[in-house]
Amino acid sequence: MLEQIFYGNTLHDWLISLAIIIGAIILNKIIVLLNKNVIQKLTAKTNNRLDDILFQMLQAPVLFGIMLFAIWIAAKRLNLNPGFENIILKSFQILIVLNITWFVARLMNAIIEEYWVPIADDPKHKKLDTHLISIIRRTVLAIIWALGAVMALNNIGVDVRALLGTLGIGGLAFALAAQDTIKNIFGGITIFTDRPFRIGDRIKVDKYEGFVEDIGIRSTRIRTLEKRLVTIPNYKMVDAPIENISEEPMRRVLMKLGLTYNTSPEKMNEAMEILKGMPQRIKNVNQKEIVAAFTDFTDFALIITFVYFINKQGDVMETPSQVNYEILRAFNESGIEFAFPTQTIYLGKDSAVSLSKDNKVLK
Repeated sequence: MLEQIFYGNTLHDWLISLAIIIGAIILNKIIVLLNKNVIQKLTAKTNNRLDDILFQMLQAPVLFGIMLFAIWIAAKRLNLNPGFENIILKSFQILIVLNITWFVARLMNAIIEEYWVPIADDPKHKKLDTHLISIIRRTVLAIIWALGAVMALNNIGVDVRALLGTLGIGGLAFALAAQDTIKNIFGGITIFTDRPFRIGDRIKVDKYEGFVEDIGIRSTRIRTLEKRLVTIPNYKMVDAPIENISEEPMRRVLMKLGLTYNTSPEKMNEAMEILKGMPQRIKNVNQKEIVAAFTDFTDFALIITFVYFINKQGDVMETPSQVNYEILRAFNESGIEFAFPTQTIYLGKDSAVSLSKDNKVLK
């Protein structure tokens, strides 16, 4: 019975080829158990993580390679149709190269995940972030797979130079038809290399101000303060001046306080002392960067220019509100009066009437 012919081969030959494939499957199971119970335990004892990554990433390509080799041996010993045998040979040559490429791609991806991603997650390192790591990862993997594909095609006799020449002509025509897209891609690369802002930063570009939600190859998306999503092409982002508000060490606030003309020099000096002591009264007001000066005589007020800075951790809305409340409270306690627009109209030799801006009689 074993000598009976089936599709040009004896049953004995078919069974041996099948046994080779089954043997490869059993060998793979043994390798998996050996790697799990012996090799991984040995590599875990070392201080270096590279050997752990190497064996973890190597397992799947090795198992796949063993199966490919077993199928090749099993098919080679059979008497097959020459056309079918040629297909198996070329498929084997392609898959072997792609299997090696798969291993290299897995290894590079694991190295990036192990060594670069923790750096990107650390807020101390501003040159890298998770989005940039994602772009680097995709670029590296694309290059590896492109080289693997070229080597696989070269192995089966494809003229790679002629193919690349054809693709080059087609790529030139495509580039001419997609100039704006290419400009955006190079703009995205410029943003990734120069790092003028990161995802989550509050920026101001042209007439838009908001928080960066995404930096893509073609465009950048900003969530404005009105909660609207604005998509700006990258080449415009590169050409436009960008103000990164999140990078400011502190926020400057300028105030003009008008006091009445009957304010005495002593009260004026007291008012400025109150303003200069604001860091001791309000949290997150910078103690060093503060200015209070008597700067102007205007039509109806004596002007104090008050400049202070809010520390980076302070709320830029809540802190000015607290400062304004404290100024109002302290001035009222000290009897310091705020000025408002008034006019004095002389009616006679010994009488005068003061009017407010809306012409209501004050005295």
